[in-house]
Amino acid sequence: MNSFNSPYNKLQDAQLPTFGNPKPKMKKPGRLFSLVIVVLALGIVLTLLNIYELHKMRETGNLQQAVQPQAEGKPGKYAVRTPIVWVEGKKLESGYLKHVFSVFDRIGYALGNGESDWDVLWSHEYPFESLAKKMSVLKPHQKVNHFPGSGYITNKVSLAVSTNPFIPQAFKIPKEKRQFLQYAEEHPHTLWVQKRNSHRGIKIKHVQELDLSDDGSFVQMFVDRPFLIDGRKFDIGVYTTLTSIDPLRVYILESEALFRFCSHDYYPFDARDIKKYVVGDDYTPVWEIPSLKKLYRELNFNFKDAFNAYLDMKGHNSRKLWADITSAIKTVYLQKEAALIGATNKYTSSRNFFEMVRFDFALDEDLNVYLMEVNMSPNLSSGHFRENTLMYEQVVFNLLSLVLVTRPVSHDFSQSSEDEANMRVSDKDISVFPEWCLSAQCLHSCENEMCKLCSPCVSLSMKKTLKLAYLEHINKGNCGRVLPQRMSGEFALQWTPSHNDPEFHSLNHRNKLMYMWFVGKCRQSTSWC
Repeated sequence: MNSFNSPYNKLQDAQLPTFGNPKPKMKKPGRLFSLVIVVLALGIVLTLLNIYELHKMRETGNLQQAVQPQAEGKPGKYAVRTPIVWVEGKKLESGYLKHVFSVFDRIGYALGNGESDWDVLWSHEYPFESLAKKMSVLKPHQKVNHFPGSGYITNKVSLAVSTNPFIPQAFKIPKEKRQFLQYAEEHPHTLWVQKRNSHRGIKIKHVQELDLSDDGSFVQMFVDRPFLIDGRKFDIGVYTTLTSIDPLRVYILESEALFRFCSHDYYPFDARDIKKYVVGDDYTPVWEIPSLKKLYRELNFNFKDAFNAYLDMKGHNSRKLWADITSAIKTVYLQKEAALIGATNKYTSSRNFFEMVRFDFALDEDLNVYLMEVNMSPNLSSGHFRENTLMYEQVVFNLLSLVLVTRPVSHDFSQSSEDEANMRVSDKDISVFPEWCLSAQCLHSCENEMCKLCSPCVSLSMKKTLKLAYLEHINKGNCGRVLPQRMSGEFALQWTPSHNDPEFHSLNHRNKLMYMWFVGKCRQSTSWC
């Protein structure tokens, strides 16, 4: 496994001094002199062995303690403590997380383990079972790359049978067998796939070929008229990050997406050849698709920009497509929020958690968007396609920037002194709606909804939530906000809580406050819209 780069060069074969017979007539060295030489030689050998072992420990990711650099001169009051990341996963030596290690190394983290006073836990597996005890005693500054209950989103059965207009019709088996058979009778030409959480073994089948007694599986409508580029079906992977629940804050990486093409042409269609319609590990990358190759290779556009340019040149509306993808993601989180809140309530604070997943979408020939699945701990290994290195490292770097662990100051925000915290974001930075807060109604009471975000009316807990939202916004890099939804400056200037806004009125209390706050910030600057 490639882990952090060692500060040491590779060791060359050490040439230790050799001592032959003394020249004639030279005085034989005394015993003390010989002993000194032997001790020095042993010291050199031991030093070289220690350097070699340190190098090997870094290479295998087993360095357990961070070595603190010695600062020259007197350290300042806010001298930076080297932050520590604990990376947890099976068979790390295979290198599937090498880009995660690389990014943490570049932003100044040292490697630790569960016994370290770690700052970030990056766990490839869901940690709330295998590491349950440690998850129950998290310190305020510690961040974990999963949310409790995220399986409500990434579980394929749970997701497929949701009432989401962007998900192809699906039925849980055997529980919904009767409803499925009725639907199949009404839609006799529909093809189906049967899936389980493992996702493996997908194949198109007719109704009579399905195993309707397979407990724990589901059958789902097959999107049989896919949008093709150069004859190939493909999917689109959108990297999505949940930073907060109650209130919800969700972002997507807007600058890039993963595009995977099937390895065989879709037509002439043959359901027995799954490589025509299932994206496998041996998928065809963007740079091998003729219509995209020039844009990517010669004109130096990334995957997403090359795809958008292709759509626009063919007369399609790429903006609408991405707006539909954003709506699909937003719908999933709003539907699953209550379950996430319930799963997180047993922990001291939900602020310890963040999670990046990958939403995978398919398109039909009319560019309608279909959400196929959501992947927990999505693949970040470029072992199969080396050219994916840039994308994966940008995914990780933008994620870590968004969740405030690439900090240039001495402490995590939760541990900062008052002066240091205010330097980054103060109460004044989160104040909104001056015209409402100056009204007689808000000066004397907090009851009206318009007054809820006036500084005297905001609880300390909500102020901290707003400050974290502020810091996320200014550190979001290439990420864009999905929830609360974005808006135009004109919309924000006209908006009031009594405005006919179905999105706002469908939210719970804390989500309403978060939504209102972004409206207020959008009024101050369109960069917040």
